Amino acid sequence: MIDGIRQGLKEDGFEVPLTKLCRWFGVARRSVYYKPSRATPKVNPAFAEPIKALIEEEPSFGYRTVAHLLGFNKNTVQRIFQLKGWQVRKRAIGHRPRIEALPSVAKAPDQRWATDLCRVWGGRDGWLTLALVIDCYTRELLGWQLSRSGKATTAGAALEQALIARNGSLGKVKSPFLLRSDNGLVFTSLTFRQLVRSYGLQQEFITPHCPQQNGMVERVIRTLKEQCIHRQRFESLQHATRTIGDWIHFYNNRRPHQALGMKTPAQAFQLAA
Repeated sequence: MIDGIRQGLKEDGFEVPLTKLCRWFGVARRSVYYKPSRATPKVNPAFAEPIKALIEEEPSFGYRTVAHLLGFNKNTVQRIFQLKGWQVRKRAIGHRPRIEALPSVAKAPDQRWATDLCRVWGGRDGWLTLALVIDCYTRELLGWQLSRSGKATTAGAALEQALIARNGSLGKVKSPFLLRSDNGLVFTSLTFRQLVRSYGLQQEFITPHCPQQNGMVERVIRTLKEQCIHRQRFESLQHATRTIGDWIHFYNNRRPHQALGMKTPAQAFQLAA
């Protein structure tokens, strides 16, 4: 500030000593003369290079995931993210009214599953429907189905795949549990409701127009889109099926989950079993 005032007076033809200016404005001279001598922070290439390689491969990974996959200290990785400008800014989230309802969580595997649908562009095959079924305790993607049809058969195929993945075969579950979904035409259809009952499950519906009540499967869909679907240009149903299948295998078996204590969904199930 003092330097700016002095320079302005000088341009107007007034030469005022720095000591006098400091006295006029009540500023300590040492604060004006002081020049910070702190060196520019340096980043160790042994850390920066593998971090850069991983986030170039998976740009949506946060510093915690990167630290876990590389075996680095998370504080070190976060600092490198900040110094290099690699940290992605989160979009601002405004106020969202909440509805009082049971959250889509569970205290053990096979206590509550959740299912939902989303759309995927399949190139020459047009818009495709992806049905997903997850375990709300382990976050594991147990079943999925991608097809040209958005009918109950697609959601039913995903549910049956989930049952086979968990039990090894189709049939009534030993202990009935909940299958949570929204109130869409697919999940409220007679075909789907009969299929759910035939396997001994009980349907649980969220409050209409409140997708946050099915938050777990909604979050998995968002992650799938950010880390897989939006980064691809699918040419066909076959191409999309192969790519999404590879990502789901990675998600279940290799991708650490912060809510699971940086364990993968598969590890969470093994520890709970």
